[in-house]
Amino acid sequence: MPENKRQIQKNLTKKLLIETAIKQFGETGILNTKTADIAKAAKVSHGTVFAHFPKLEDLLTAVIEEFGSRITQRLHELVDINGSLQDVLQAHLTGLMEFEQFYTRLIIERRLLPENLRNTYIMIQSTISFHISLAAEKEIAQNKLRKLPMHLVYNTWIGLIHYYLTNGDLFSQGDSVLKEYGDELLRHYMSLIINDTRSV
Repeated sequence: MPENKRQIQKNLTKKLLIETAIKQFGETGILNTKTADIAKAAKVSHGTVFAHFPKLEDLLTAVIEEFGSRITQRLHELVDINGSLQDVLQAHLTGLMEFEQFYTRLIIERRLLPENLRNTYIMIQSTISFHISLAAEKEIAQNKLRKLPMHLVYNTWIGLIHYYLTNGDLFSQGDSVLKEYGDELLRHYMSLIINDTRSV
């Protein structure tokens, strides 16, 4: 029984460190954040961080994997098999809003991260791309959307989102860029790919 209590406490501390790191990376940047900063913000000893994550890279890996897991879970929760492309994109926006600060730092600093972390990021984007492609292909077949290559369907959407996030200071003063502009970006994007020539 005591071992179970220890394991529960260990898991809770690990979760606390991941949640704190997500916030800290978002606020001060991934490359600027030190394990000591995370320990201080989490109100634990510096040694506690190393007990769970021997290197900062291990913690960052756990944070990126947690982010990816929650984003894909959000897509699964909010979109059923019959969900439209607009439903999928709205679910994607909703998921990103939960991690907006961290995700913005991730897309800005991604190319400076170690290769294994860049690969984890790519896997997350591939999963999101898969969901978007499934919905888009279905609606293209139904003649609801223009016949576009899937890489353009995905990359145009991501490019739009990333442009607004990485230039957030131009669009929003300290508030959520996606909360302020997300619906407008979604409407604009759909207007670009909808098939206006379909027969009524």
